[in-house]
Amino acid sequence: MIDLSALDKEVLNRVQKNFPLTTTPYADIAAAMGVSETDVMESIMKMKSAGIIRRIGGIFDTPRMGYHSTLCAMQVPADRIETVAAIVNRQKGVTHNYLRENPVFNLWFTVTAPSKLKLNEILVRLEQESGLAVCSMPAKKIYKIKVFFEMGDK
Repeated sequence: MIDLSALDKEVLNRVQKNFPLTTTPYADIAAAMGVSETDVMESIMKMKSAGIIRRIGGIFDTPRMGYHSTLCAMQVPADRIETVAAIVNRQKGVTHNYLRENPVFNLWFTVTAPSKLKLNEILVRLEQESGLAVCSMPAKKIYKIKVFFEMGDK
């Protein structure tokens, strides 16, 4: 764990809550904070290197865009985890691939595709390439929550 400066905490707050949708978002964040764009970028890179920030990007309502997705799980032998994870990660539309401590399913990921047919093709390809079954669990109901981690010293 690294010590976060006041600047780092403020950058995290702004990136989480009020990310500017402009052509110069980091310069805009810097201007609003009264610091340089370099200060903001160095802070973000430091936190990215430390694993505090994994990614900065949009989250889209894919069903409203006509896309289909599913949560998947696989039972992967311990000696094949790296190989199978690489196969999964190569597939377009795969996100959130995680190793979990579970007695049955230890590799969990999501897949999103532009149609149910394409989604099924990806799942079949994963099974063929890995030689393992993929358990597909499409959402029946979606609950969206907004999470904001206030970075103050409260």
